[in-house]
Amino acid sequence: MEAASCDEHGNFQPYRTSFHFQAHNNWLNDPNGPLYYKGFYHLFYQHNPLNPFFGDIMVWGHSVSQDLVNWIKLEPALSPSVPSDINSCWSGSTTILPDGKPVILYTGSDTNKHQVTVLAEPKDPSDPLLREWVKPKGNPVMVPPSNVPVDCFRDPTTAWQGHDGKWRALVGAKEKDSNKGMAILYHTDDFVQWTKFLVPLLESQVTGMWECVDFFPVAVTGKEGLDTSVNNSSVRHVLKTSYGGNDCYVIGTYSSETDVFSADSEFTNTAEDLRYDYGNLFASKAFFDSAKNRRISWGWIMERDSNEDDIVKGWAGIMAIPREIWLEKSGKKLMQWPVEEINNLRAKNVSLDSKQLEGGSILEISGITASQADIEVAFDLPDLENDTEALDSEEVDQATIIDGYSASVKGFYGPFGLLALASNDLSEHTAIFFRVNRRGNGYAVLMCSDESKSSLRDNIEKATLGTSLDIDPRHEKISLRCLIDHSVIESYGGGGRSVITSRVYPKMAIGEEARLYVFNHGTKAVTMSSLEAWSMRKAQINSNET
Repeated sequence: MEAASCDEHGNFQPYRTSFHFQAHNNWLNDPNGPLYYKGFYHLFYQHNPLNPFFGDIMVWGHSVSQDLVNWIKLEPALSPSVPSDINSCWSGSTTILPDGKPVILYTGSDTNKHQVTVLAEPKDPSDPLLREWVKPKGNPVMVPPSNVPVDCFRDPTTAWQGHDGKWRALVGAKEKDSNKGMAILYHTDDFVQWTKFLVPLLESQVTGMWECVDFFPVAVTGKEGLDTSVNNSSVRHVLKTSYGGNDCYVIGTYSSETDVFSADSEFTNTAEDLRYDYGNLFASKAFFDSAKNRRISWGWIMERDSNEDDIVKGWAGIMAIPREIWLEKSGKKLMQWPVEEINNLRAKNVSLDSKQLEGGSILEISGITASQADIEVAFDLPDLENDTEALDSEEVDQATIIDGYSASVKGFYGPFGLLALASNDLSEHTAIFFRVNRRGNGYAVLMCSDESKSSLRDNIEKATLGTSLDIDPRHEKISLRCLIDHSVIESYGGGGRSVITSRVYPKMAIGEEARLYVFNHGTKAVTMSSLEAWSMRKAQINSNET
């Protein structure tokens, strides 16, 4: 088991991950155009090949995999080469046509640094690695409309086919001289001549620019994914957009006959928005995996240290573990879970049976590599119904809830959960935890990740993050899965109902020095009904050896 890694030059790299996708070196941001093609998963990504920061000239990095875990680095798929993208090849999506051939729509920064949409096609569609792409005549295929600033028109979506046989795609935008963000709808027969629809598919007056828009169908029942063009009475549609540092989404009903999308809720640019992740995740892009009939979403996890730190590391930016996404039974939100292939990295295993955790207790989970691990734990509150009176005195308002994101605030039930990437003396740790409060006639479960003690280092962003977890603790265990990988902790609550990703940079809790604990700092005992933890093997990701 590799507990902390060095780079090829022998430099100590305590924050380089072992099973998260990242570029071999330098800068990475948005995932672009993921697809499954002729036996290979493809991930393209925004990449500055020269420096570990966002650059003047951006290319599409390109890697392929047969299992979504181990990745082989290829040459960049798209680099600036024509007037419509000469200043950068920015984000976009792939669409697989009915004959099986993929095409890319992406944002080019043209000779005037205006944002335009560019079409690319594979030079050799028989090549399963899709190593070379060509940009046909007729580019750019879309330019900013007159009511949109030339630098606020980007990130075209995967196209879908309506009942009329025409293809549709969305481009994220912002209206001139306003805070209105929108998804502009276009139609085409041939991917070269595109016509703008009369009105945006959706817009909001309060969000500002919409980036990395995504639009796809989800089945009303079951976990199976759907091709992006599927639309019938058993389907709802998800529109996701990235703004304000978050990936937010709405669920609704879409008609390709009228091109009307009726969303169940609005984007509000507040904590009320539904999010893919209540921590550090942005610019996500989903695709339909035809090999396993599932929809998979990739997302970018940003650095939270300084530019100077990134120069020393020689790299910046990682991808979240790809997540399977589907509609929750209530139809009100999405569920997310790490793709099953990640389980193949599980190695040494520790299991604990039911154990009562008294108030103020802490229990070390030893026997695994705590800096590179996968943990599943569940908690039970057997006395909950007998404690109504005490809990009534703790009924909470929104301000109290946000205070509760801090693990130092003690309550009746909670905080209880995990202390990850913890030092021996606990001076460093990231607390991923729950607390339970009375809410009306029922109970509110809060899921949090407190990074305030994640590192003794300065000049690092350390957030206290939280969200409500939509479960009833009277009838269901409170479950948590954490994927820990040196400088990132992805936490899935309630079987994937809510996700919080934390980016942390411990000074002491690195490699073999990292520890993992279960804790209960509430006044009331809770039962840890089960815990399983695994050391994780190192994946082969974009190394020069592959």
